Amino acid sequence: MTQGYRDLVVWQQAMNVAVETYRLTSAFPKDEMFGLTSQMRRAAVSIASNIAEGEGRKSRNEFSHFLGIALGSKSELETQIVLSEPVNLLKTSETESIKKSLDDIWKMLTALRRKLGTRDKT
Repeated sequence: MTQGYRDLVVWQQAMNVAVETYRLTSAFPKDEMFGLTSQMRRAAVSIASNIAEGEGRKSRNEFSHFLGIALGSKSELETQIVLSEPVNLLKTSETESIKKSLDDIWKMLTALRRKLGTRDKT
């Protein structure tokens, strides 16, 4: 029996990235709570959420569209992680693993969109 999006390795990886993002940002200063902490957490959650929402729509075109949104959230989170290094919120050694996971997510999302064979109209 399939569980839909929960069976997708890309969703599972995105969930791991969300958990890791929460872990990394938990050490951020309190004055970042409504800044980078909040932004990074929302972007991380958005990756997995859009995969799930798209799969739940049961339309190839809509699924592809939501995978595109997940790709955007992946890029947003990656940018925020890169920014967190020179502003001394995270060390490069702390971000290597999550950046690798984000690269893997990009590969899986683009492959899945290709497999769906759809084109967004937006």
